[in-house]
Amino acid sequence: MTSRATHPSPARRSPAHPSPDQAPGRRARESLRVGAGGILGGISTLVLLAFGVALVGAWHLTQGTSGIGLGDLLAALAGGEDTVGGVAISDVVTASRLPRLLAGVAVGVALGCAGSLLQSVSRNALASPDTLAVTAGSYFALSLVAALNIAVPLWASSGVAFVGGLLAAGIVLAFAGGAGSSTTRLILAGSAVAMALQSGTSMLLILFEAETTGLYAWGSGSLSQLNLTASLRALPLIAAVLILALVLSRRLDVLGLGDDAASGLGVPVRSTRVIAVLAAVLLTSTAVTVAGPIAFVGLGAPVLARLLGGVVRSLNRHLLLIPAAGLIGALVVLLADATVRAILGPQGATSVPTGIPTALLGAIVIILMARRLPDSGAAAQPPQARTGLRSRRRVVIVLVACVTALLGIALLGLLAGSLWLRTGDIALWFQGDAPSLVARALGERVPRMSAAVLAGAALALAGCVVQSTVRNPLAEPGLLGITAGAGLGAVIVVTALGGGRTLMILAAVLAGIATFALIGLLAWRGGLAPERFVLVGIGVGYAMSSLTTFLLLQANAWDTPRILTWLSGTTYGRTLSDVVPVLVVLAIAVPLMLGLHRELDLLAIDEDSPRLLGVRLERTRMAVLGLAAVLAAISVVAVGVVGFVGLIAPHLARSLVGGRHLRSIPVAMLLGGVLVGLADALGRSLIAPAQVPAGLLVSLIGAPYFVWLLWRSRV
Repeated sequence: MTSRATHPSPARRSPAHPSPDQAPGRRARESLRVGAGGILGGISTLVLLAFGVALVGAWHLTQGTSGIGLGDLLAALAGGEDTVGGVAISDVVTASRLPRLLAGVAVGVALGCAGSLLQSVSRNALASPDTLAVTAGSYFALSLVAALNIAVPLWASSGVAFVGGLLAAGIVLAFAGGAGSSTTRLILAGSAVAMALQSGTSMLLILFEAETTGLYAWGSGSLSQLNLTASLRALPLIAAVLILALVLSRRLDVLGLGDDAASGLGVPVRSTRVIAVLAAVLLTSTAVTVAGPIAFVGLGAPVLARLLGGVVRSLNRHLLLIPAAGLIGALVVLLADATVRAILGPQGATSVPTGIPTALLGAIVIILMARRLPDSGAAAQPPQARTGLRSRRRVVIVLVACVTALLGIALLGLLAGSLWLRTGDIALWFQGDAPSLVARALGERVPRMSAAVLAGAALALAGCVVQSTVRNPLAEPGLLGITAGAGLGAVIVVTALGGGRTLMILAAVLAGIATFALIGLLAWRGGLAPERFVLVGIGVGYAMSSLTTFLLLQANAWDTPRILTWLSGTTYGRTLSDVVPVLVVLAIAVPLMLGLHRELDLLAIDEDSPRLLGVRLERTRMAVLGLAAVLAAISVVAVGVVGFVGLIAPHLARSLVGGRHLRSIPVAMLLGGVLVGLADALGRSLIAPAQVPAGLLVSLIGAPYFVWLLWRSRV
């Protein structure tokens, strides 16, 4: 069944403001009606864009750490002195500045063209190498090769990145419903797969720290180059793929009219789509090989090109749209890099990867596109979400089973670790007669297991009410950016303020609430439309994550692995004082949520039922979501940033005891505690004495479950 976000009713959407899903089709029809005069206008626009790239490139060449400025370069070009301070200007240009400039042009063109191809074949204006997890897949593949210490030549690195990106894109498109899937489904699927791949990459960076040194900074996108080799090898490949894309341009124009119309006009739809996706993935993997994952150029450049097509109609033709997106991509990359260096200075900008400002640009684009999207109702509910009533006997049996499982996991968490204990050791510890080694082990494990269980329960409760309130069974605090905001607040305290634990707790909670308030403010447009709230939350989450990366790279390099481990979700070093805030918030939130179970049941139905029965819709929704933001933020203090718990636990609870919140909330909380507690116990024992952060294990479990839910919802 096609999502309502893809085919909204005419009464609810004005043609003057098409949604991201509609825009490609409308522009495709316009592109087929452009005359020869319009084509000349499009070519003139391309010339102007190329001139803009050349102008910004010239500015880019004047920046560097050697102190050689514009005047020195002009003097050298005029045949004057070629040395400044004993340094040859020609050597600086050819060895440092020109490689960085060419890398920026190559990466920008590749990502811009790749994004335009992906948006065209999916007919979705928010499709890109980032939202389809292509970039994350390529980065994971290269990190895996580095972690395994496999020596791979440069040309083979592109092949490794290509395979990783292609697999990631295939998974996202398959489970989101293929081409024509709604914006929300596509972005949620891509975000989930990207989150899982990023978790896998983080695990490699933590476990193979020596082999992957420098990959964290490179993973944010860096134009720093050793020489011209990488760019000179990439440019011919990019040019060849671009020519292939231009050969497909007429097919892509017709494909924008819809699969049936394209087939009727003789276009081989399937082969065209496959070739275009392969070309986009090849361009993306090449860009990642050259400069790492520079975020969201593949989203922002095609969107800007299509907006420009509203003025110059001939740019809606792919023959002009693809190169225009490539030139805008190069312009964005060079402008971002040059602007950061101009603001922070050449030395200060060395620690700021180019991917950070471009990620902020991508977040802004997602938010702006989401604000243009009217509410189109709830997302398609997976079968697990459409559950009927369950008998009281079944509910009691499930509760007893969940409590038993939680107690079993808690016991496992106390016994497991680099030193395996026995139950008798726990009894001796309670009596105060345990040996010092046992007492020390349990003194560490009791707070860790308590933090994991309570944080899991808090995340599950937050996810349960978020899914009901925004009426999207695929939403959860991690994907909505709330935990990313709380993590940013904590990182600010650790890296910039040097504060202690109390200040970090306060900052995380306040930042989580502020992030929620920002999301609500940006998503508000005469009301809080659920679908718009989800997309804005994802965009804000991307922005918060990029700022967190910036702070980590500015911090002491020796502290980066430790902070990265904490952000990956871990209970390492927790004490009972860290558990108390979570316990207090849960003690307040649980009775409130259970007291609002009737309102939550009504909010999960539609917009009209709560109003008819006297529920103050917007006030209740904001209050519930605000409390969920507090729960998600306080969990960050206990276990760091952990995703997917707020997705998995509520789904399992509804499948076991039905959708009534009076029953599903307690079960979801117990399951959340079981999930995080199990991940923590396994993370401490699988490769002991080394440890795997619990959040990484949860993500590796949660992402497959998430995409399975997407697959089951394709009805």
